[in-house]
Amino acid sequence: MGQMIQMEDLRGLPKKEIPILRRQFGRNLFHAEPSRRILHVLWDIVRAPMFILLMIACSLYFFLGNTGEGLMMFAAIILVAAISVYQEVKSSHALQALKQLTEPKTTVIREGIEYVISTEDLVPGDIILLSEGMRIPADALIMQANDLTINESAITGESLPVDKMIPENSNELYQGTIVNSGKCAARVTATGNNTMMSKIGTKIMAYQFPKTLLQIQLNRFVNHIAFFGMIGFLIIFLLNYLNHISWITSLLLALTLALSAVPNEIPVAFSSFVALGAYKMGKLGIISRQPQIIENLGAVSTICLDKTGTITTNSMEVNAIYDFETDILITISGNTVLPNTNVLNYAMLASEKDPFDPMEKGIWNAYYAYCRDKTGSQLKMIHEYPLEGRPPMMTHVYERNNSKIVAAKGAPERIFNICQLNNTDKNKLSALVKSLASKGYRVIGVASSFHTNLDFPQSQENFNWHFEGLVALYDPPKKNIAAVIKQFYDAKIQVKLLTGDYPETAMHIGGQVGIFNHLKSVTGEQVMRMKEDELKETAINTNIFARMFPDAKTKVIEALKANQEIVAMTGDGINDGPALKAASIGIAIGEKGTEIARQASDLIITDDDLGKMVIAISEGRKIFTNLKKAIRYIMSIHIPIVLIASMPLLLGWNYPNIFTPIHIIFLELIMGPTCSIFFEREPIEENNMLQQPRGKNYGLFTREELLISIIQGVIIALCTLSLYYYFMNQGASIEETRTIVFTTLILSNVFLTFTNRSFNKTIYYTCKYKNTLAPFILLISALFLACLHLIAPVRHLFQLSVISSAEFWLCLSVAFAGVMWFEVYKMDLPKATQVNDDN
Repeated sequence: MGQMIQMEDLRGLPKKEIPILRRQFGRNLFHAEPSRRILHVLWDIVRAPMFILLMIACSLYFFLGNTGEGLMMFAAIILVAAISVYQEVKSSHALQALKQLTEPKTTVIREGIEYVISTEDLVPGDIILLSEGMRIPADALIMQANDLTINESAITGESLPVDKMIPENSNELYQGTIVNSGKCAARVTATGNNTMMSKIGTKIMAYQFPKTLLQIQLNRFVNHIAFFGMIGFLIIFLLNYLNHISWITSLLLALTLALSAVPNEIPVAFSSFVALGAYKMGKLGIISRQPQIIENLGAVSTICLDKTGTITTNSMEVNAIYDFETDILITISGNTVLPNTNVLNYAMLASEKDPFDPMEKGIWNAYYAYCRDKTGSQLKMIHEYPLEGRPPMMTHVYERNNSKIVAAKGAPERIFNICQLNNTDKNKLSALVKSLASKGYRVIGVASSFHTNLDFPQSQENFNWHFEGLVALYDPPKKNIAAVIKQFYDAKIQVKLLTGDYPETAMHIGGQVGIFNHLKSVTGEQVMRMKEDELKETAINTNIFARMFPDAKTKVIEALKANQEIVAMTGDGINDGPALKAASIGIAIGEKGTEIARQASDLIITDDDLGKMVIAISEGRKIFTNLKKAIRYIMSIHIPIVLIASMPLLLGWNYPNIFTPIHIIFLELIMGPTCSIFFEREPIEENNMLQQPRGKNYGLFTREELLISIIQGVIIALCTLSLYYYFMNQGASIEETRTIVFTTLILSNVFLTFTNRSFNKTIYYTCKYKNTLAPFILLISALFLACLHLIAPVRHLFQLSVISSAEFWLCLSVAFAGVMWFEVYKMDLPKATQVNDDN
């Protein structure tokens, strides 16, 4: 439901006109990206190397006259394609849902009621409400405005904001420009390809995110294996051909090795993991603008926090007033009666009439609650100087009788300077400001002036200022923030506070919420003066950065990144944009966050709960750990398949080619879903959030991890080849030997799936993990084996024979021993290693 608007001239369009206008003007889009239809998905599958190899093998079966094998191969190809389509569609749906969550929203007025709609649903004639930090979603004309300046650099190339409050400036707003300050109501005049942005040829295109470290590592890994697979393909083909086997049969047998070597499951697993992980987080209110960024979350080693709205509640109350004229500090409570003082009155006059800033809202609330004379609120403002400078201040000019009242508020040090206070007063007031700031107060200075000239000075500093006093406001920390920061520290993540407040205020708040080393601070000006090496050391050793401005924040983040830190930065304001872009992961916090902050960020937390960031990091670590499990599983099961397909031929055994492409494709049918579906469902391991983040250049595997996975595969291969060799030399037929080998390999795959659920915890613990797919893995494997052994036509198609129950138990025992040794290895790990998880 919307909120009623009382202004008759802002009633907006009737709902019944919206469909008509949409049909006439279309959606508010530049170039709508076509959705991936099923034909696009199928085309991607058909041109994949694995599918091409399968189709070649299937064609060769038909060419050789093996119609039964050809038909079975074709059926298997259809099944593999169906699984791939299912996974692709599932991932696409997750990404589409995620895209809808990340689409920009706009507040419109229709029939006098406020609605929040998708920006693409805007039509000409809509009345839109815009405020600081928002990207203007369509061309429009200003109807009402308050302290409005627009950054029109996207259209004009001019970096300085345009003051739309000046009469000679145009009241037009253009799509793609940014509200630099203030707010307004505007009527949409053009959308989509009819906007000025489109007409001048500028296109707002989606940002192309670079490949992540893990994507690069996975692509390199798959390419290396594919390269060795091609070499093996050539060797097997030549050896068979030289052994007087026809070139077609030699090609078919060589394809068997190629199919066994290509790890096509890895890219599918990666895309499934990140897409589904991003979708799950999106439903929790943690929206990733690009799914692959989820991967980097698990590597975050430093998080830089803004104070207002992130650590604090962003609801300010005036707690104290200092009157310079009487030299009295007044503490405000519910029953306070203010003596005659102009400080709060001038602070109100220097604030917006319809405030959107929490500080100004707090000043207005105190003014109405505690000031006896409220006539000042009726004065008419005739000129204003927007918030500017470093440190900032702002000024409003009002008309009263034949004179003009001027009110200013801003950073105390700036106000002290414009009022030309003597050094004694400055030192005294500075000490008072520090005292108030050390209690967590945000302190602003207030000044006044009277002006009689018709013209106004170019700079707000050039009035004849009189210092009125100080206003101290308090923005309390959120109730759960100390617990959240403790969770960051438990996860071995360093926490930095970057704020525009006084050092004493920042240090006080830092102490309240549990930031380490909070009694030491560095200011933005100090940061800008530091040389590179000094700043790199300071960035690591300092946790409180105060009086920060955009350039200083960006410089600190760049210094942290230069120290090989993975930096996450939170922010919600227009000035946070550069820092959010500079961070490894920019995080826009809060429902009230500006559109610029959202567009500059990689991750959007839809409410003000920083605790969601803990969930996001946990999910990132889980995805990385589970992906490692899936890939190590793929490596370990591919090794025995490749060795069984190649070693007998290289060693000159009696049955040199035990497998055909049919056997390989059905093993793929088991391995693919196992790696990309089963392991994705694995829960987060215990102590996952108590580990050190992986380093910036952390490889996919350590040497030890890679060695263990290779050993797993080699031992499975040795055990299976031992049975192969034994039965072959005992005079068993090739069908019987193939049955023993194929059965042992399938059973090894089942055991490997469950032992690889953890690389340090034994199956005694992992069997308690909640994964709904675990029973299905066992059931499907059991049904597959039953079909192979008990159904004669299936057995014939796979060129298998009947084996005795004793032989089946031998296969089971060898498979168990060939895999479950890893459980004994886990038991022998040092206890410290067993506590740590796979990160």
